[in-house]
Amino acid sequence: MTHIREFILFGVLAVLIGILVLWLSPVGTIQILALASAYALIALGLNVQWGYGGLFNFGVMGFLMLGGFGVVFASYPINESFWGSDGPMLLGRAAIAAAFGAVIIIAAAKSEKFGLGKRSRMFALVVAWAVAYIVYRSQIDPAVAYIEGEVEQGFVGGLGLHAIFGWALGGVFAGAVAYVIGKICLGLRTDYLAIATIGIAEIIRALIKNMDWLTRGTLTVSPVPWPVPTQADLAASGLEDLSLITARSMYLVLTLLVIVVIFLLLQRAYYGPWGRMMRAIRDNHIAAGSMGKDVKRRQIEIFVLGAALMGIGGSILTTYVQIFDPGGYQPINHTFIVWVMIIVGGAGNNLGALFGGVFIYIVWTISDPIAEFIFRNLSEFSDGMGWGAIPDVQSRALQMRVFVLGLVITIALRYAPQGLIPERIGGAKAED
Repeated sequence: MTHIREFILFGVLAVLIGILVLWLSPVGTIQILALASAYALIALGLNVQWGYGGLFNFGVMGFLMLGGFGVVFASYPINESFWGSDGPMLLGRAAIAAAFGAVIIIAAAKSEKFGLGKRSRMFALVVAWAVAYIVYRSQIDPAVAYIEGEVEQGFVGGLGLHAIFGWALGGVFAGAVAYVIGKICLGLRTDYLAIATIGIAEIIRALIKNMDWLTRGTLTVSPVPWPVPTQADLAASGLEDLSLITARSMYLVLTLLVIVVIFLLLQRAYYGPWGRMMRAIRDNHIAAGSMGKDVKRRQIEIFVLGAALMGIGGSILTTYVQIFDPGGYQPINHTFIVWVMIIVGGAGNNLGALFGGVFIYIVWTISDPIAEFIFRNLSEFSDGMGWGAIPDVQSRALQMRVFVLGLVITIALRYAPQGLIPERIGGAKAED
């Protein structure tokens, strides 16, 4: 029965995509699918964290930003002005200062091995953090002032690598930060973990927006190189008439290949011993711990894996739009919508995450023009009846996106509380 439901739902999705082709043209539909595929990958990452491990991460936006920064840092062209200046030397000193600070902080944290009591250890830790901060700021501030004032473009630039390396680096950055977050926050109760991840996402956004010397901040970085030939490249090679659709199609195919590989690996892991262990920890971590499982270590493992997938998805999004704008990241667009995808698609089911990712992104995208069409016709009717036109039609239509998502969530929770494609264990869906 569950397989029939999956077949029907994906058939409905295929029909919806066909309608988009007739309504928006193939080029516009491919663009929506390319972005939807990136969100589907992000939804897979959240499904790993929440569906596999029961970890409530409400800081998805932060990991998407790290992924976007990763692809910019790796693939944006090299800034020769920076490498030919004193900037690398100054940043090297700042890195040494940061390493020194990390060493003294770790030493203070491990000071009980030297016979210090609890209060003495806490005092040593506070002093170590203060010293590390002062030493680091004494080196990084002159470096930042020099780079922003003397270096062309005002930032370090990228490494000039292929965008695929940038996607991988985005996943590494997100996974590395997730490891630090996990060491600090995992073990908190679900609601506390959600609050902590919200705060951490805002910290990440504030850092990336204000580190102009590294990310250009709100000045943005553009154009971010594509991993496939762009429309301009294809037009220059003689495919002028088909350049746009060919470029977008190639990008979509590459993204789908990444998703297929990751999906197959996740499916194999989920239905293997590792997946059974993760479900046991999710359902009853106390019982799993009593059986000798290292619960926190495994939770960190799954938190890092999910964050890495989010980072890759964030890299794909940034690469497609070819601009990295830290000011453009908003919780409703880059956290809330991903949770809607999981709730509607079905937590704990990778197919559900993929379906939810594509379906919800399409609904999110088309709700704006549909609402605008309805409002404009109502406005004309109202004006013709002498009641006056509806003001600010465009902004009102844009706000309808949130209403539509809320309506979708309400309907899904009422009629499919486990999602449209619920979790299946051993060939059957999870029981209520």
